[in-house]
Amino acid sequence: MKDLTEGNVFKHIVYFSVPMLLGNVFQQLYNVADSLIVGRFIGKEALAAVGASFPLLFILTSLIIGLTMGMSVVISQYYGAKDIKKVTLAIDSMILFIIVSGIVVGLLGYFSCNYLFNLLSIPNDVIDGATLYFKILIAGIIFMFAYNGISSILRALGDSKTPLYFLIISTFLNIILDIVFIVVFKWGIGAVAVATLISQAVATLGLIVYINKKHTLIKIKFRNWLFDKSIFINSVKIGLPHGIQQSVVSLSMVLILSLVSSFGTDTLAGYSIALRIDAFAMMPIMTISLALTSFVGQNIGAGRLDRVRSGYISALLLSISTSAILGVIFIFWGKFLSGFFTKDVEVISVSAQYLSTIGGFFVFLAGVFMTNGLMRGAGDSFVPMLLIVVSQVLVRVPVSYFFASDTFHLGSRGIWWGQPVAWIVGFVLTFFYYKSGRWKTKSVVVQPDVSKVESLSVLVDD
Repeated sequence: MKDLTEGNVFKHIVYFSVPMLLGNVFQQLYNVADSLIVGRFIGKEALAAVGASFPLLFILTSLIIGLTMGMSVVISQYYGAKDIKKVTLAIDSMILFIIVSGIVVGLLGYFSCNYLFNLLSIPNDVIDGATLYFKILIAGIIFMFAYNGISSILRALGDSKTPLYFLIISTFLNIILDIVFIVVFKWGIGAVAVATLISQAVATLGLIVYINKKHTLIKIKFRNWLFDKSIFINSVKIGLPHGIQQSVVSLSMVLILSLVSSFGTDTLAGYSIALRIDAFAMMPIMTISLALTSFVGQNIGAGRLDRVRSGYISALLLSISTSAILGVIFIFWGKFLSGFFTKDVEVISVSAQYLSTIGGFFVFLAGVFMTNGLMRGAGDSFVPMLLIVVSQVLVRVPVSYFFASDTFHLGSRGIWWGQPVAWIVGFVLTFFYYKSGRWKTKSVVVQPDVSKVESLSVLVDD
């Protein structure tokens, strides 16, 4: 555990981000290993099937992940306020929620996926593989929920290293199983999902055993759970808007996926590759945003409002510089990166086209993520949710469909332009809301000294 309310602000942001970034890298290696091995050893139809499964999986899981984010904000604020009793109650409530939601989502996804894939008009040569891959993953979704939930708890307490150790082991296990199942035994796309499921279970169970033996504050019990209704309601108030935001974003991804599918298997496979590379590039930005959320949560809980603005500026500068470098790589080396996944020239061309289109606009995405990270840590997630909904659904989807229409003669390239336009609109909207300062009194922990709350106005006087 690490107290983020004292010490150098910039160092805290960087040091706290690095283990999470490495963790996210290894997390993405699950998907990349799947795509690399599937694309190289099974074919582009199987590669497209893996890509088609991702948005659907995201839309079924994003609401729950958003709610756990809200719970982690509550935990970080209580921990910053040194209220250990409420920290323990919040952790117990979160674990119980994860178990119940994992069972519900697993059943819902398993029995509805055939209908959903048909609704998305997935190509006939892709749909069977996509359905099999998805059903295996969703059957064990509780392991993903549990790992992400426990990791969020540890981050809220200032520990971003412990989840990393188990994730590294799990990732290497996944790669080994992929190679054995696909390259050696040639078992097909279903075996890729089984390898991922086994690896996720190993990471989750290993983390639980370690915490119960070594951690001084957290114990993952399977009996005598304490569930606090008021803490859970506060968590839902913060987490539900974020969960809805994630669900809406995933809905926009599904609508885009339907449009991409209409251009055929090559375009769908190329888009699948581009999403894998794009996910890697987004990791530093997302990680810094998560670090900022924990940093802000602890400092607001402790009444250290003077450190919040410094943390925001540090995170903003770090993420913008990182995103600028990544954008250059996308523009000039997109085709090279795409070539690792397949040898199909047309598929590589589609992927590189997507990457070069969005690469120059990554800095706007960084601004959106950092501002939202600040507001989540402060306990305000409703208005940011509305702004993301506007940018990702009301802007991105119509722009993508409009530019891909016969009016512009851009073909599939027109789809990709919806994302940069949405990022620019999202940045403008979130920044103006940040400047309004209306988010500054949303803290769960009520400070005894009102002047401390009022002093937060300095954050918007920059």
